Amino acid sequence: MPRMLDVSDDVRAEIGDEEADRLLAGENAPGSYDCTSCRTPGDSEQERTSTVLFIGDETAVLAFAHAGCLPSQVVQVTEEQLQGAVRSITADGGPATAAPEQAVLGVTSGLVLINGELHPALVVEPTGPIVRPGTTGAGDDFLPLLIEQGFMPVTELTEPPSVLHGWSVLLAMGQLHAVLQPGTGGGSPVAWWQAHQPLQVTESWRAAANKHQQVLLFAAPAGSIGRQPREDLLRDALDKAAANGKLVASAMPLAGT
Repeated sequence: MPRMLDVSDDVRAEIGDEEADRLLAGENAPGSYDCTSCRTPGDSEQERTSTVLFIGDETAVLAFAHAGCLPSQVVQVTEEQLQGAVRSITADGGPATAAPEQAVLGVTSGLVLINGELHPALVVEPTGPIVRPGTTGAGDDFLPLLIEQGFMPVTELTEPPSVLHGWSVLLAMGQLHAVLQPGTGGGSPVAWWQAHQPLQVTESWRAAANKHQQVLLFAAPAGSIGRQPREDLLRDALDKAAANGKLVASAMPLAGT
């Protein structure tokens, strides 16, 4: 059965006509896949699907996305970002084959009410356990690693967290592009997290960000928050994670507009 695949001219130029034709014929395209944008399942036999080619310095990875999430395109990324994303893209639906440190950071935006005022927030939760680089084991070092970077543990959401100097949230053209951290040795800031495709934020979120000129960033280990469809449910999940000692936070200045 023919797949409902979109292969853009840019992607075709990179992978070659032969490979593109094989994909379109369904020879080496997946039936079901996890969308590289929204992370939910898709089916290339039932719905329009985009081929997205991530190209690093040495590696290229072909991923699939709902056509409604991303158009078929070539995305240039750093080799480091690509290695971080490659396991989630190619793990065939199961993170069991992925090295723990290769988990991908999921980011959700929402407004969080603190002291009667709405603050723009980003909630970061990895897709799997994060272990300290160079170590092996089944533990999760995500929060300790962030605390070492200056994030503060949160037990309840009663006060905005303190500002983490050197970090910032990059907003450009009203879209979320990256979370930046200080470069090594005082160099230029580098992306701690970068969107494959700039993320849309709501008008109210952007207005709150422009008002405060900063964004609150909350982080929790894999499985603590989940993807919540509404802000009240997101707040409930944050409160629960905080009460369980599984939440760290900081405030970051806004970079861009």
